Amino acid sequence: MTHTRTALILGATGGAGYEIAKALRAHGWQIRAMHRRPESVSALIPDADWIAGDAMKADDVLMAATNADLIVHAVNPPGYRNWSKLVLPMIDNTIAAARAHGARIVLPGTVYNYGPDAFPLLRETSPQNPKTRKGGIRVEMEARLRRAADAGVRVLIVRAGDFFGPNTGNSWLAQGMIKPGRPLRAITHPGKPGAGHAWAYLPDFAETIARLVDSGGEQAAFERFHFNGHWFEDGREIAERLRIVAGVPDAPIKRFPWPLLHMLKPFVPLFREMAEMQYLWNVPVRLDNARLASQLGGEPHTPIDEALRATLRGMKCLPESSARAVDWSRADISLPR
Repeated sequence: MTHTRTALILGATGGAGYEIAKALRAHGWQIRAMHRRPESVSALIPDADWIAGDAMKADDVLMAATNADLIVHAVNPPGYRNWSKLVLPMIDNTIAAARAHGARIVLPGTVYNYGPDAFPLLRETSPQNPKTRKGGIRVEMEARLRRAADAGVRVLIVRAGDFFGPNTGNSWLAQGMIKPGRPLRAITHPGKPGAGHAWAYLPDFAETIARLVDSGGEQAAFERFHFNGHWFEDGREIAERLRIVAGVPDAPIKRFPWPLLHMLKPFVPLFREMAEMQYLWNVPVRLDNARLASQLGGEPHTPIDEALRATLRGMKCLPESSARAVDWSRADISLPR
């Protein structure tokens, strides 16, 4: 009798969780998704088994993970809210459930873990000395996962730069650079002139995770891979490509209002958290994917114009956009990244 592999997705309504669920489903996995109000979001992934639960409740996660082979931990407090109080308890609940049911954990990783001593090229072995509160929390998350792996829980972390894609509402692209729901007229670029920047097209990132999970190659109990994605030597190039793809090559590219953000951050929590990550836009930060390419024989890579066109169409920023609108305000993954 053939065993049907089951993946529990925590954060299935967020950009990363949603795309990873789609990719795993295409690879033959049965998808189980947990959400506090599954009846309100089940149409997002109609062939998933949706169950009610809260990632902050250990018993909910434990029950949802019953007979699961994989737990995708793509859930974080939306809009950066309450990271210090919520992020670590949630990963602890996932670890406990994985240990109880013998499931492997997959974590979409970020570059928050690193400080200036690791730049400009990040490898899996680069030192993690973050200079921010969120970075410290991400380091502790991975430390707890490593300890869990030492105790027998298999862990896979795939790290990437800023996410973009047709179903990524809470992102720097959608919230800081262009305005969803209307034709592209102008672009705001957060980066320092000349500073390189790494972007991860979520469908490629998700396909990478699915292939790693299915890979027959040898992988350690605690495994980390870096996803290169789309790298721009001058980060402004993505803005230039966006306006060309949108058919408005003369659309203005504006500077991001960092001074205003810093002025308002004492009064707007989201601005405070965004301002903390400004350093990632001031210097080149690239991910070395040599280990990933060796493991898979290459990295899934959609041409940039095709990826941006799909992204703009999904965000309703092209005149011919016809994709069904999705309410991503319910997203469970903490972005922008």
